[in-house]
Amino acid sequence: MTYAVIMAGGSGTRFWPKSTKELPKQFLKLFGEKTMLQNTVDRIKEEIPLERVLVVTNDRYVDIVKDQLPGIPAHNVVGEPVAKNTAPCVAIAAELLHKKDEEAVMVVLPADHHITKPDKFRDILRSAISKAKQDNFLVTIGIKPDRPETGYGYIHGNDKISEELEDHIVHPVRSFKEKPDLETARDFLKSGDYFWNSGMFVWSASTILNEVSSYLPDMFKLVKEAGESLYGEGHDAAVDHFYNSCESISIDYGIMENSKDVFVVPGEFGWNDVGSWTAVYDLGEKDQQGNVVNGSFFTQSAAGNNYISSESGKMISLVGVEGLAVVETENAILVCKLDQAQKVKDIVNQLNESEELKKFL
Repeated sequence: MTYAVIMAGGSGTRFWPKSTKELPKQFLKLFGEKTMLQNTVDRIKEEIPLERVLVVTNDRYVDIVKDQLPGIPAHNVVGEPVAKNTAPCVAIAAELLHKKDEEAVMVVLPADHHITKPDKFRDILRSAISKAKQDNFLVTIGIKPDRPETGYGYIHGNDKISEELEDHIVHPVRSFKEKPDLETARDFLKSGDYFWNSGMFVWSASTILNEVSSYLPDMFKLVKEAGESLYGEGHDAAVDHFYNSCESISIDYGIMENSKDVFVVPGEFGWNDVGSWTAVYDLGEKDQQGNVVNGSFFTQSAAGNNYISSESGKMISLVGVEGLAVVETENAILVCKLDQAQKVKDIVNQLNESEELKKFL
């Protein structure tokens, strides 16, 4: 059977002050009335029922996940005692599913992406699942680029070899590329056979465990040790020991860039990884002045193309400014240029360095 593994352990530092240590980005309602995590699960529930959805998150967020996703069995929420990037998350989820179902196919999804065309996304997903079921293949979903983006990693597909599955083209992957400079990104866009790396994957649990065995043997040994207790009273202790003992490494760097059997399904379905307040502005509904307003009270004079968010009910007034993000919460106010929004992470780092200021995180 097919299962979903939702990776929901991120800290969302670029979305401070709304995203905090207690309630990071994936648990926020940035678009509409549901949180990003809830929207992620809603997109796939037509294909994968809630009882086959596994959520891996930080220990401190387990209760939030259970509250936001009451339809998911409580034992399907796995708490990480410490953040160790995505490879350990995938490994422990694969071992859990393989113990339950030796033929389990995993759809691995981040919890904090935004997709405006869910029907098209599900079509692409079905093609990826079909390919993963064919043999011991690793399948990733690539996004067809519409601009020379330097903020994403890229997948180089082999356009000389392809097949069609479920009405979509599937290419072997030649290589993965790190985030490029602007000139290189323009070359990638012009070539037509490079895709943005979405961080979404499909494979069987047994296949990815074999890959972990080949390329991350120490992690494989640890996850197999944990597997002996994952469905017993020792579950929590086994998970804790695994995470505290394994290395911190991404699935891309640890497995995908090394494997010889990787395929990409390109797609266009309104994908955005929502990496900063700029993305929230770009995706938001704009007024006649180009402002996106998320709050009760707002006035402006000669102010346009701004993002405004207020939680307290205070009046926000802007005069003669453009291209700003103004985000107000109970404890903090952020004002930054939208084209500098990636640097919000620098503010979070500064707050982390001060014992006095950590309370604002």
